[in-house]
Amino acid sequence: MANIWARDRAGLFYAGFGFLCLAAVLAGFSTTYILPMASQSFSAPAIVHIHGALCLTWVLLFIVQTLLVRNRRTRLHMKAGYAGIPVALGIFVSGMGTAHWATARDIETVPTAFTTSIGTLTSLTIFSAFVVFAVSMRNRPDWHKRLMMLATVTVLWPAYFRFRHLMPWVPRPDIWLALVLADLPIVVAAMRDWRVYGKVHPVWAIFGTALIVEQSLELLLFETPLWNGLGRAIYRVLM
Repeated sequence: MANIWARDRAGLFYAGFGFLCLAAVLAGFSTTYILPMASQSFSAPAIVHIHGALCLTWVLLFIVQTLLVRNRRTRLHMKAGYAGIPVALGIFVSGMGTAHWATARDIETVPTAFTTSIGTLTSLTIFSAFVVFAVSMRNRPDWHKRLMMLATVTVLWPAYFRFRHLMPWVPRPDIWLALVLADLPIVVAAMRDWRVYGKVHPVWAIFGTALIVEQSLELLLFETPLWNGLGRAIYRVLM
């Protein structure tokens, strides 16, 4: 398999995905974080700012890594890749702290405040699992780069969900923005593999499909008593 995927490093597909993620982060969080911070109307504990900085660092590191590979700076790419491990760990820890703060903030006014913590926990857990798997597959570049892209897709759905503030006319933003739009890169990447290599890589066929199914099931369960009860339990553990 390594032979037929080897020429993949010459393209700009993965770097282009990274720049798309950067644009999504800047646009999605513009109305809820960036502009309020600029006008000094946003207040949050340090853990929230740390989480945002780490997620932005992850996207920038993804872009840098793809460009290093494309320019055949493999050794530097491998050395820089070690920085992604503590960043990923920090994203998980700060993400759970941010989710707890957001739940406490919204608990009196938002009926689904508890259930959002479940989505945060599952997405951060899946993100971390993809990162660990990608690191273990670093000697198989075709697997490694796709798993890193899939990890990035997993952790960035909140940015796409916040597009609802920019596009209030979109119905069911939890479906069309946080699921369909956020997971569209998986479908595009799979179609690209099919067109360029004549087959879809197992990362997209197996793990990409599993991620879409898992997120779809969460969407169906989001407002159920079961999900609300689980959310309350997670909130109590984090207290």
